Amino acid sequence: MSISLANLLACCNDILQPDRFDDYCPNGLQVEGAAMIDTLVTGVTASQALLEAAVAAGAQAVLVHHGYFWKGESPRVTGLLKRRLKLLLDNDISLLAYHLPLDALPEYGNNASLAKVLGFNVTGGLQPHKEHSIGLVGELPQAMPAAELGTHIGERLQREPLHIPGRSDTIKTVAWCTGAAQGYIDQAVAAGVDAYITGEISEQTVHVARESGIHFFAAGHHATERYGVQALGEYLAGKTGVQHQFIDIENPA
Repeated sequence: MSISLANLLACCNDILQPDRFDDYCPNGLQVEGAAMIDTLVTGVTASQALLEAAVAAGAQAVLVHHGYFWKGESPRVTGLLKRRLKLLLDNDISLLAYHLPLDALPEYGNNASLAKVLGFNVTGGLQPHKEHSIGLVGELPQAMPAAELGTHIGERLQREPLHIPGRSDTIKTVAWCTGAAQGYIDQAVAAGVDAYITGEISEQTVHVARESGIHFFAAGHHATERYGVQALGEYLAGKTGVQHQFIDIENPA
């Protein structure tokens, strides 16, 4: 079954509501391709490898979390950006990208999907004063030692997390935010949870974790963000009838 690019974009914008976010990049349609779409490919980042796989899959549209045209980047279309854009344009493939809107999406977003993968019970937002919280707060089904939680995360995400130990012997309450959200550790501390989980770690994060007593897990930027765009693609396929294929380009970061 085919869907028009205009209708696919309208469906995405309706559920993701990108206009509500002050983001670091343009959300929505970044590169316009064919007017009709039979096959949609989703992936985390619009890398050359993902685009080549989308061409091989016969896709007319690619939907990602990390697209192009980030604030602070050079606007010149040269080098790898030229090669990526040329591949899209030569094959008449559209690129749709949603950054913060996908992080915050309640049911199919990155943080909601990570909670399902890890088996966490969501109890609220990490930014409770915001209408669309990026991170989430919740509980484990039952308290467990920190080492056991680390093993659980590693098994579910197929990547061993880096753990900075906290003070508590067991962990029951958690906060999480996928990707490069190590800076939200202060909000996790303020929320009073036992542990905070994100993708990346910075030098100062270690000291904050140690001095505040919170357990900190850096579980991988890519590893924590594989699930939202896949869930969104499956939702769109069910709603529109378009063929959907999630393609995971391995990334150890």
